[in-house]
Amino acid sequence: MEQRVLGGNGPKLSVVGLGCNNFGRRIDAAASAAVVHAALDAGITHFDTAEMYGDGKSEEFLGAALGSRRDEVVIATKFLPRPKEQPYTPGVLAARIREAAEGSLRRLGTDRIDLYYQHYPDAEAPTEEALEALDELVRAGKVLHIASSNVSAEQIERSAVVSGDKGWPRFTGTQIEWSLLSRAVEESVVPAATAAGMGVIPYFPLASGLLTGKYRRDEAFPPGSRLATSGEQFAARFANEANFAKVEAYEAFAAEHGHTVTELAIGWLLAQPSVASVIAGATRPEQIGANAGSVWTLSPAESAAVAEF
Repeated sequence: MEQRVLGGNGPKLSVVGLGCNNFGRRIDAAASAAVVHAALDAGITHFDTAEMYGDGKSEEFLGAALGSRRDEVVIATKFLPRPKEQPYTPGVLAARIREAAEGSLRRLGTDRIDLYYQHYPDAEAPTEEALEALDELVRAGKVLHIASSNVSAEQIERSAVVSGDKGWPRFTGTQIEWSLLSRAVEESVVPAATAAGMGVIPYFPLASGLLTGKYRRDEAFPPGSRLATSGEQFAARFANEANFAKVEAYEAFAAEHGHTVTELAIGWLLAQPSVASVIAGATRPEQIGANAGSVWTLSPAESAAVAEF
């Protein structure tokens, strides 16, 4: 599988990454291991998890499944901000980051985190506090690269300025929700990341399964699927008339070119200059083949045509 460098000096990632958010929540250790092994067989080297996924079980399951093949892959994980009920005082976020990193290292069974994300920004703590704590982890060799997630364009710009002024490591990339059905980030976040020399890693590239063809207009959600188990409010974000109309148009375009709508969804994101890797989750090994088995390299004309739908 093709690999791309994240940003200017980040890790080299397989263009399709495995999102491990289902581990410990929707599937157990054995099922998680089967998915991980299928991903390795497909050439996936980018594994994305977080301390919050499955209350830590995702990291445990991923580390155990990788076993002796750990050095073949890039492990990305994320730390949570301080608890909302905890008042901010100087140093409390830095302590949270140090604590989180040690916990993730222990659960993953590894001596370093290849790509460490600030999962959500802290509304009160200064940018300097997080970046200084991350600098300490990088200098200690416990973290190799850092990145942000769920941030605004302004927060991206501020972090780049602080890192530059202080000589601290820069965020090499940012992770955002981005798909053919969710494109608001193209107006500000993506340009800001590009200007800062950061790569972009989209999550929910398949719009929680809507861009796989498994959901149909006026039909019940398949039992056990994400939209069937995540509540009405979450499902309504994706399963609405406007999105179903778009999905049908994308399916027709993909079929005309001999591809599936899943291949179109991932291929279109990979055609965007800032995108290094696209994260797609899986609960069964066969889903790995659908996500990574045939990466469609869209031409500029094809990409532009799809963007107009």
